[in-house]
Amino acid sequence: MRVLVAGGAGYIGSVVTAALLAEGHEVTVLDDLSTGHADAVPPGATLAEVSLHHSAPVLADVRPEAVLHFAAKSLVGVSQQRPFEYWDTNVGGSLALLEAMRAADCRRIVFSSTAATYGEPEAVPIREDAPTRPTNTYGASKLAVDHMLTSYAVAHGFAAVSLRYFNVAGAAFGLGERHATETHLIPIALQVAAGQRESLTVFGEDYPTPDGTCIRDYVHVADLADAHLLALPAPADGEHRIYNLGNGTGFSVQEVVDAVRQVTGHPVPVVIGERRAGDPAQLVASSDRIRADLGWTPDHTDLAGIVRDAWDVSRAR
Repeated sequence: MRVLVAGGAGYIGSVVTAALLAEGHEVTVLDDLSTGHADAVPPGATLAEVSLHHSAPVLADVRPEAVLHFAAKSLVGVSQQRPFEYWDTNVGGSLALLEAMRAADCRRIVFSSTAATYGEPEAVPIREDAPTRPTNTYGASKLAVDHMLTSYAVAHGFAAVSLRYFNVAGAAFGLGERHATETHLIPIALQVAAGQRESLTVFGEDYPTPDGTCIRDYVHVADLADAHLLALPAPADGEHRIYNLGNGTGFSVQEVVDAVRQVTGHPVPVVIGERRAGDPAQLVASSDRIRADLGWTPDHTDLAGIVRDAWDVSRAR
């Protein structure tokens, strides 16, 4: 199958590109490299260095049979400070991509959504029928694209899947996280272990959890790639499916720190900070729907194994 991966030079997009190539697909990566890296595009894929807003000529030339869409701005705090960038890229860019797909007669898409669309949950684990009340511009922009996909499925016969997940971690195909501005817990802790930071700040230790620190869901990037490949052929024309992806359990911030200490042998000094506004005590996604529909089950559920994969790739790089 000819597949276009928007945002394929980023962390998740590059791993999914490698997985597609391993399955024998013909892959074109569309990425403006504003946050991605050209050397992360796996050998065998073609890179088109353009933005979502200017994707039409690429799709007209490639004529893909399907699109996987990862291209987005994703820093929650920045989305609150500079909302225009998030509405313009995440929503305006996605609209331009869908119109380019329609012009190229390509109507199959898997969209990298986010569990941030739910906001602060009423119940955990979070199911797909939970209310969507995002608490930041990033989550709101992703939810807008989910609504967009529903309308394109109804009006134009698109076959669409939105995958909603929280924290992606680990590494696969020799590819791991590499952000200019790092906000994710595991890579920050690994930077401390590598001597690139002095300490790790833990925001709050008085939450109603077993050890007082927040609990979050971590999905291995290889399992995430498997979910995207399973989702690609799943929907019928005119159908928009929404699936949550989760590990099946959550890990606390303290458990992550302990796992990094175990894997790296580094003490990882910790500074206790104040709680961050709007941080729920626990966020874990239910994956029952995608398990029932597509048979997806995460294989990499061991926290130390997830950390070890990320550590090995970061050290090699």
